[in-house]
Amino acid sequence: MTRHAEHPALSSRSPRRRGWRSMVGGGLLTVLLAATCALTAFAPGTNSAYIAKITNSVDTAATAPYFTCAAAYAADKANALFQYPLTEATNATTALDASGRTANGTYQGSMTRATTTPIACPRDTTGAYVLNGTTSYLSTPTQVTTPATFTLETWFKTSVGGGKLVGFENNQTGTSSVYDRQVYLNPTGQLIFGTYNNGLQTITSPLDYDDNLWHHVIATFSASTGMNLWVDGKNVAANTSYTTAEAHAGWWRFGGGNLSGWPTPGTTGFFTGSMRYAAVYTVVLSPATIANHYAAGR
Repeated sequence: MTRHAEHPALSSRSPRRRGWRSMVGGGLLTVLLAATCALTAFAPGTNSAYIAKITNSVDTAATAPYFTCAAAYAADKANALFQYPLTEATNATTALDASGRTANGTYQGSMTRATTTPIACPRDTTGAYVLNGTTSYLSTPTQVTTPATFTLETWFKTSVGGGKLVGFENNQTGTSSVYDRQVYLNPTGQLIFGTYNNGLQTITSPLDYDDNLWHHVIATFSASTGMNLWVDGKNVAANTSYTTAEAHAGWWRFGGGNLSGWPTPGTTGFFTGSMRYAAVYTVVLSPATIANHYAAGR
């Protein structure tokens, strides 16, 4: 039987036909893959399709000049009469001066230290001075005559309105007959800064601060700037026409003193609550310095 030779072009085993099929299959696969990638690139929900950019033009980050209240105080000790951290142990009698002038104060009455958190200046060690509202206060060692320019500073916390935070009195202890240059709380918790010059000169905070939270208070006075009251880094009250205070000698006292005759003094001149970092300066601290002191204690 005669076998006819298979025509090469019709043979299924022809290398040319196998090559053509491979080329067709490979090209189709390439096209399909390219289409799939294109569809994936624009398909919602895929990870490869989107690039996001978020811009925040409101918030900024910065480094605080001082990490602790101790560091902030140290930067301004050259202008301080004294600086008291008020962190001594319970029943201590001496408040150590951190300014380098060894103007150590004396705890009068009951002295208790508390370490309950939260606390002002939380990055500083030890605790705070707790005042009982009847006998507790701190007196300074040196008599001063007619301070005409000064800054008063302390951190405080209370839930009780009334009581003197700091003042200038003609007696180192006991009841004074001459007293001004003072910051005190009225019964509703507002802060009042007062001096005397042939009449009472007072400025009052609009807000109350007997909320059992820590607050930073600074009062400044000078002939060029008048009276200014700062709370938690903000100027809350001012009167630039009050530029002169009564001439008399006295001692600075923290936490207790006479308030008789002053506006809305409350039932007592003694402060009930906690205090930390108290100081008096012989200059008016700048707004930037005040802001730094406040930030260091947050």
